[in-house]
Amino acid sequence: MKKSLLVISMMLALAIAVGGCATKGDLEEVQAREKMIGAKADQAAQDAEAAKAAAEEAMAKANEAAARAEEAVKRAEERERIADEKARQADIIFQNSMKK
Repeated sequence: MKKSLLVISMMLALAIAVGGCATKGDLEEVQAREKMIGAKADQAAQDAEAAKAAAEEAMAKANEAAARAEEAVKRAEERERIADEKARQADIIFQNSMKK
């Protein structure tokens, strides 16, 4: 009885060991998945680099636009100052002409 129980136990252990081992097909499948994951990671890295480059370009354009807007404000303020000065001079000339 002990021998038959031992033989059955050994056969059961062997069956579990054989069934638990990975086959060549399983290993190839895992390698294929690993390659696919690697390719996806590479694509994600490339997409991230492209997005970073686009963001940097957009930032540079925004900075240029801000600089142009600042320059436009300065020119407008200068024109306003000149216009005010001319208006004061015209008012002085008008006041002097009214005194005569």
